[in-house]
Amino acid sequence: VEEMVEKIAIDLNGSTDIQVGEHIINFKRPWKRYTMFEAIQHFTGIDISQMDEKQLFETGKKLNVPVDETMGKGKLIDEIFGENCEAKLIQPTFITDYPVEMSPLAKKHRSQAGLVERFEAIVNGKEICNAYSELNDPIDQRERFEQQLELGKRGDEEAMMLDEDFLRAIEVGLPPTSGLGIGIDRLTMIMTNSASIQDVIFFPQ
Repeated sequence: VEEMVEKIAIDLNGSTDIQVGEHIINFKRPWKRYTMFEAIQHFTGIDISQMDEKQLFETGKKLNVPVDETMGKGKLIDEIFGENCEAKLIQPTFITDYPVEMSPLAKKHRSQAGLVERFEAIVNGKEICNAYSELNDPIDQRERFEQQLELGKRGDEEAMMLDEDFLRAIEVGLPPTSGLGIGIDRLTMIMTNSASIQDVIFFPQ
């Protein structure tokens, strides 16, 4: 990702330095890397890595993050990160090693319990890509869907539904797979210093 985006910057502008609004953003490799927990600790001074849901809720309130009773661990961590970290990540930065509760479709980390193999790249305070090793264990996937259903019952409108067709498909077999999604419109906005997505999308004209 960093190699590709660096090349795009050079091909379009002749430099790894790009003016984006009031900032000069340098896409030169290697980009900074934080784990999710490291980023939160860096910007808040608080280590949330061992906190349970109740402690996360109290921490959110202490940090003036809009939290409520419908939020599980994943949503609470996401809100704490979103309110305290994301907008401050101006230079290109990878956020890695997400908590399992934030990533219902991502494979468990091969060496770190409680985490998944996932990264996002953030530039100018906004995510430009999301990537992870795909979860291909149908038993683990069913448990994660069931946890999502419980969050839905609590009022979490973003919780996933249980997808029997998907579970049946990976029961048959899904080889080791990884996925990467890049927000082309958002990347184009950054590379062309465009303030509005309307300036860069093709449709509707």
